[in-house]
Amino acid sequence: MINDENNSFRDRLGTVDEEGKRIWVYPKKPSGKFYDLRKIISYLLLVILLASPFIKINGNQLFLFNVLERKFSIFSFTFWPQDFYIVVIAIIIVVVFVALFTVVFGRIFCGWICPQTIFLEMVFRRIEYWIEGDRGAQIRLDKQKWNAEKIRKKALKWFIFFIVSFIIANVFLAYLIGSDQVLGMIKNGPFTNVSTLISLVIFTAVFYFVFAWFREQVCIIACPYGRLQGVLLDEKSLVVAYDYKRGEAEKGRAKFRKNEDRSEKGVGDCIDCSQCVQVCPTGIDIRHGTQLECVNCTACIDACDFMMESVNLPKGLIRYASEDEIAKKEKFVFTARMKGYSAVLLILVGILTGLLFLRSEVEAKVLRLPGQLFEHKGENISNVYTYKIVNKTARDYDNVTIKLVHPSGKLDLVGKKSIKIPKEEVVQGTLFIEIPQALLKSDKTEVQLEIYNNDELIDHTKTNFLGPRSFN
Repeated sequence: MINDENNSFRDRLGTVDEEGKRIWVYPKKPSGKFYDLRKIISYLLLVILLASPFIKINGNQLFLFNVLERKFSIFSFTFWPQDFYIVVIAIIIVVVFVALFTVVFGRIFCGWICPQTIFLEMVFRRIEYWIEGDRGAQIRLDKQKWNAEKIRKKALKWFIFFIVSFIIANVFLAYLIGSDQVLGMIKNGPFTNVSTLISLVIFTAVFYFVFAWFREQVCIIACPYGRLQGVLLDEKSLVVAYDYKRGEAEKGRAKFRKNEDRSEKGVGDCIDCSQCVQVCPTGIDIRHGTQLECVNCTACIDACDFMMESVNLPKGLIRYASEDEIAKKEKFVFTARMKGYSAVLLILVGILTGLLFLRSEVEAKVLRLPGQLFEHKGENISNVYTYKIVNKTARDYDNVTIKLVHPSGKLDLVGKKSIKIPKEEVVQGTLFIEIPQALLKSDKTEVQLEIYNNDELIDHTKTNFLGPRSFN
């Protein structure tokens, strides 16, 4: 880390002045190899994000997170509340992966993969550059009085922002309630489902507020990952870093002058052009070292490399590097801490894989009806039960029967001979089980049941059978 005598910049956020007022960030339009690579990755992820809720495999939405109906679809595999333990393991895996990713690569997720950054930098800011121009033009436009030009540009920008926010809200809603409902509302008119319309309006307003005004403050103030970063990073983590050893040398930075021997004067390679500051989307100076606001977007790397190339100095003054690499010239190594996280991650992935293979496509529960005692029917004892069968698949089961396996006896469904279970539905009903009293060894006997669709065994379950208490 740079040994600055004045570290007052760490006492406040980079986007807040000494009076506590927000400093509006006008980042210069970036360019360079990292930015070009980010554009490819970002637009690919955007296509996946926008298309996923409308892609169906075997009738299931590719991704669905319907919290209200407690129904989740991940890679078209449907998960129900009965599969909550699998969801918990998956969430733990994500947390451990994020921790490992941060320990190794810092906050690279924020700059390259996070939807907030992708939408802001690759959609909304690019619209802003197209309408208002680059950094200088935007500053001049905001400072000038309201005239025809300013009204026209601002109105056009805000209108397009609203349309894009509306589209994002529809996609977000499709993830939550299902694409069929969203498309149905579009087809039948918005007022056919007022509750969905209200949700859509709220989401649109939220997205518009975030991307039109709140912007980078989400990453700095609202997102917990920035705080998590501060806990997980160490001197061996790869981050976007300024090589202060090379940039500052003995006598610090100095402006570039032609035909000057900078090494002879003892000044560093940093020419103090401030291009790294001007392109930063969170308004920080990377030369102060790793900071909370940095999202590792690499815009400063591209800007610095361009300037270094322009003045015939080696590139890489700002680059992906660890603190130890800069301070001690140590190469990156996979530390014991990283190995520990990796081992835990592999174990959890193995557990999740096993649980997925063991997960049944149909789950049946048979429970005694509460408050009901057994009944004598001649030499038999009868108990009444309720059953609940969950069909987690995308296929219909038209002839489901429940068979009593052990002990021998008789099972009757109330009102029907077989059960029909549509895809991704839950069927409930009542049944009676009769068992000869002679076969009952105690007042509580375990009963084994099998569930068939035609001749196909689809699940098995157990329940308890109550009988008379024996005092022998």
